[in-house]
Amino acid sequence: MTSGLQSPHEFADSRSRPVAVHELSVVVATLDERENVRELISRLDIALKGVRWEAIFVDDDSSDGTADVLREVAAHDPRVRCIRRIGRKGLSSACIEGILSSSAPYVAVMDADLQHDESLLPLMLGALKSGDTDLAIASRYMKGGGVGDWPAERVGLSTLATRISKSFLHIDVSDPMSGFFAIRRHLFEAQAKSLSGLGFKLLLDFLSSAPTSLRVREFPYRFGARRAGHSKMSVKVAWQFLFMLLDKQVGRIVPARFIVFGLVGLLGVAVHYAVLVAALQAVLLDFYKAQAFATAAAMVFNYSLNNELTHADRAFRGWQWLNGLWSFVLVCGVGALANVGVASFLFSKDSGWHWAAAAGIMVGAVWNYAVSARYTWKLN
Repeated sequence: MTSGLQSPHEFADSRSRPVAVHELSVVVATLDERENVRELISRLDIALKGVRWEAIFVDDDSSDGTADVLREVAAHDPRVRCIRRIGRKGLSSACIEGILSSSAPYVAVMDADLQHDESLLPLMLGALKSGDTDLAIASRYMKGGGVGDWPAERVGLSTLATRISKSFLHIDVSDPMSGFFAIRRHLFEAQAKSLSGLGFKLLLDFLSSAPTSLRVREFPYRFGARRAGHSKMSVKVAWQFLFMLLDKQVGRIVPARFIVFGLVGLLGVAVHYAVLVAALQAVLLDFYKAQAFATAAAMVFNYSLNNELTHADRAFRGWQWLNGLWSFVLVCGVGALANVGVASFLFSKDSGWHWAAAAGIMVGAVWNYAVSARYTWKLN
């Protein structure tokens, strides 16, 4: 075996079984990491001497030109690839696409912010190659590990999220929230269709779907300091974590997106009523104008909240926000007709107005969710 700088097209001679072009694929999801990616590739080159490796960067259309930098590097280094995604967001789904694009027998997932210790990769790869480990996890929460200089609030939130994850999903590892791990690719592919792809915690998503016979080994590491760029931690990240937990709990029965869509709809009813009362009593509009105004307000409210919560991974920004709004209004207009039509039909059959109304609401809700997911947010 030669150094990591060998040609990726090297094969054994024709009389023996061909050697895989790459032994290890390192998958890195990026969003505005232009200042870090060259340094990360340099560190991988040092850490993985003697390993046939490649780095697959999956970029969510970074605004800082991250993909341009990666293409420049890839033009001179065939071990580097960049997959640029348009109209899709999310670390987990990006890593899933990167792993599924690999042909190496082993894959590792790590961040681009230089906070993961790349020197662990040979140890993690060695554990997988030994035959007694299926999944190698870099852990911050075992002896010898640590979270670095995190503020107390972030440490507390991370600890709480870890406890919630282990309790709700019955996962027995020290750091199920780790973003740094390596796995046998065929095992990941076997579970790929059961993954939610939501949020930022792919390992947690995988562990909650993996068979109990999975052989796991953890390696301690200390979380490093970010060199450039900015942290992606936010309220949105916390929401996506909770969203993923909800999907793992009930997703096999009812899609988590549909549950959130329904809850947003209930809030929309409250908004509709509040605006209607205000228009009637404060603005003194007649009922028909007030009802039309309240309906429009509720639709805009529902669309805005669904854009930020239900479909956060495909949220519209800028002028596209207005295009999405018009699509949503059109879908919900048809849903309202379906609601009224079904309710009126059942009421005419002496079903009782309560049952008729409930049936109409359910038909309208299912229509609005299914069609807006498919055509407004283009969820396959």
